[in-house]
Amino acid sequence: MAPKFEWWAKGNNNRKGTPVVVKMENPNNWSMVELQSPSEQDFLVEGGREKSRNKNARQLTWVLLLKAHRAAGCLTSLGSALIALGTAVRRRIAAGRTDTETSSSSSSSLTIPKPKPRFLYSCLKVFLWLSLMLLAFEVAAYLKGWHFETPKQLQLQFMFTTSPFGTKAFFDWVYTRWVLLRVQYLAPPLQFLANACIVLFLIQSLDRLVLCLGCFWIRFRKIKPVPSASSSDLESGDNGLFLPMVLVQIPMCNEKEVYQQSIAAVCSLEWPKEKILIQILDDSDDPVTRSLIKEEVHKWQKEGARIVYRHRVNRQGYKAGNLKSAMNCSYVKDYEFVAIFDADFQPLPDFLKKTIPHFKDNEELGLVQARWSFVNQEENLLTRLQNINLAFHFEVEQQVNSVFLNFFGFNGTAGVWRIKALEDSGGWLERTTVEDMDIAVRAHLHGWKFIFLNDVECICELPESYEAYRKQQHRWHSGPMQLFRLCLPAVVKSKISIGNKFNLIFLFFLLRKLILPFYSFTLFCIILPMTMFVPEAELPAWVVCYIPATMSFLNILPAPKSFPFIVPYLLFENTMSVTKFNAMVSGLFQLGSAYEWVVTKKSGRSSEGDLAALVGKQGKKTKHQRGISAPETEAEKNAQSKKKKKKKKHNRIYMKELSLAFLLLTAATRSLLSAQGIHFYFLLFQGISFLLVGLDLIGEQVE
Repeated sequence: MAPKFEWWAKGNNNRKGTPVVVKMENPNNWSMVELQSPSEQDFLVEGGREKSRNKNARQLTWVLLLKAHRAAGCLTSLGSALIALGTAVRRRIAAGRTDTETSSSSSSSLTIPKPKPRFLYSCLKVFLWLSLMLLAFEVAAYLKGWHFETPKQLQLQFMFTTSPFGTKAFFDWVYTRWVLLRVQYLAPPLQFLANACIVLFLIQSLDRLVLCLGCFWIRFRKIKPVPSASSSDLESGDNGLFLPMVLVQIPMCNEKEVYQQSIAAVCSLEWPKEKILIQILDDSDDPVTRSLIKEEVHKWQKEGARIVYRHRVNRQGYKAGNLKSAMNCSYVKDYEFVAIFDADFQPLPDFLKKTIPHFKDNEELGLVQARWSFVNQEENLLTRLQNINLAFHFEVEQQVNSVFLNFFGFNGTAGVWRIKALEDSGGWLERTTVEDMDIAVRAHLHGWKFIFLNDVECICELPESYEAYRKQQHRWHSGPMQLFRLCLPAVVKSKISIGNKFNLIFLFFLLRKLILPFYSFTLFCIILPMTMFVPEAELPAWVVCYIPATMSFLNILPAPKSFPFIVPYLLFENTMSVTKFNAMVSGLFQLGSAYEWVVTKKSGRSSEGDLAALVGKQGKKTKHQRGISAPETEAEKNAQSKKKKKKKKHNRIYMKELSLAFLLLTAATRSLLSAQGIHFYFLLFQGISFLLVGLDLIGEQVE
């Protein structure tokens, strides 16, 4: 029993002190309970009551000392946490590898390693060294007393009075020439480029605002796609049910972390067995992974599922080639619809019941797309920020384009296609790394309509490491530029309306795929730092702060739980602009990195408990709960034993991001000399954001 020390004020009941009970088990573990709040009279001093006053003072002293002890304990804990954080950062950096090093060949890479272009990195290094030189130059001028807040306050005429031949005056002469150079030659083109980027920024912000208003209108009017009224419940036994033949495809490549869950999920889909066929399209080049997937398929075949395993020896065309090969099977002609799921997607059992009925009595409908949901959206800061982006993409972009235009980009998974629409559009093509967007654009040009179901979700997982997310974003932003170059003539010659052509060329491709990464990188990562060294070219505060904050607020509305992360989201989006800009340029000019295809690394976060809980929410009981498989096979046991061996993790050091970090921090230092408050804080925090990403301190480490 912990000893108790109790103090009660005695004497006159009208003059009691503060009743306090202090429980102490040891000097570091104690608690205090105040039984009665003190009144103002407890601290009054009156004649003849000196003894009571002294007792109250002692009690108050004890309370203050105990509270000071608790505060000291909190400070000690905070210090220990900071030391632990610093140790972790130092350990992760010490184990880091630069992104310029040749990484060992992994099973997830589907291309032969090629030397990556380093032009952007070289340009950033030049900008960095130039900014450091200019910063030293400006600091020296500042120390000489040339203080100014705006360029107009600098008196050039006074500076000309000094002879350039004196040693002391040589610096003055050089600085004068530098000021004249930037006023006459550097500031005008820089200001023109800044104004052009501001115009693009305003156009893109207006587009974002219109999309948000469209989403608000959809919610206000409660607009949602409704299937044909004649479609009834699958279990009703009505002969008038719409139960067409459905083909289910799961393309995968070396994804042994998630294959079990996805196969179990599609085998649990509620659809007549004689009207569904599941294709496991395995492009794995790892013998162990192939063996595991094949045994899993055989296990479900024994349970009565109609499932087949296909493996390609030649993996030409990557995912598009895999799907194209599967559609060439002779038995495909017996099926009317095809549902496609990536290897980490697990549809709920009623997925087909909620999507297929929309095709009935709607012969113009070619695609029904479902929304993604994520099992690991709260795993770390990186996944939280990704969730904000994707929530806006589905809730706003996809839904608004579906309701008002009947067209949007196919997400490559969690969708059902009418096979006739695929064949009419030319089938899967291997010409780009975004085969899903390619087939969607061609289907749109042939007059097919699309529907997006915001209330039908398919669970998957987000990349948890920055390395995996970076490669995914590179593919997602280089592919559209490849596709734009290839399909532009077809769009111009197509028979769709002028409005649809304008939407496809200007909004879908140029504004959202090209202009957005261009101005985001150019305006905030290049022009803004340069204006610190060429202050005659100015960026208004509303461009640097107010409009970006407003746009971030609009982006975060579909994910209201993420509001505490609005500032990190704004900074991280600007940080990712260097990757997106590099990818956009690679795709537009067909550089080597534009054709890289790397399968996004999965961690298998969709655990058995997660999936069983999701099934329980639906009130369904299936023979096999999703993600729960039969006893392990010999190959699975061998794989599990290998997994138990601890894998060494390391950080990647990203040189482009680090170069930009030091460039922005240098510009922030320069902005202090001209007292630009908002610009300084933006550059400071944006530079810190680039620094954290460049040191790979966001997300999980890479194995």
